[in-house]
Amino acid sequence: MTNKRIIPIGSLVIGLIFGLVMLATHLLVKPPAPPGELEGVLRKDFRPISGFELQSRSHGPITGSSLRGKWSFVFFGYLSCPDICPNTLHELSQFRRLLVDENGAEPEDMQVIFISVDPARDSTENLASYVRHFHHSFIGATAGKGALERLARQFGAGYVIEAETAPGQYPVAHTSAIFLVDPSGRLVASFSQPHYAATLLSQYRKITAYFSGTGQAPAD
Repeated sequence: MTNKRIIPIGSLVIGLIFGLVMLATHLLVKPPAPPGELEGVLRKDFRPISGFELQSRSHGPITGSSLRGKWSFVFFGYLSCPDICPNTLHELSQFRRLLVDENGAEPEDMQVIFISVDPARDSTENLASYVRHFHHSFIGATAGKGALERLARQFGAGYVIEAETAPGQYPVAHTSAIFLVDPSGRLVASFSQPHYAATLLSQYRKITAYFSGTGQAPAD
């Protein structure tokens, strides 16, 4: 006589629930493939940015919680940058203006954060004055060398302070990409040079539509 192993119904139900939970978790971490126009822009995985603190003149400490609830455009640079930084911030200010023109109102769910990787020369006061030239809502922030390096690694943003050309004068080589953090505090996209306001707007709209259409909408 052959003995048949009987699996309890309860175990089957538990196994089914576990499988569904694992599938849901997988979908949350690994969304469907993005549309072709977002390849190279949208990240393959969405990594939380956390465990940091920057200082700003007008917004106080900038931490992981400061990134939640808004789409954050983050750019690393320095005040003495001759061209890339001012040009990028100009395009970001124009991008913001296009959002206002399109929506008919100020975008409450978007912010721009300029992070100086040259804290020896860039005070929070000077940063605040600098970013105000581009838009009054822009945030300028910095931190000590160790804190900046740890944060830059999370973004994959490299920078090198080069040799002095004169006392107190030196260039800083830095990543020129703009990084996009979603309202859940996850790094979800990066925009490479050259930056144009109209292109940023088009890609930003496609990204937010992608998140909404795939069930990947971030939590506020």
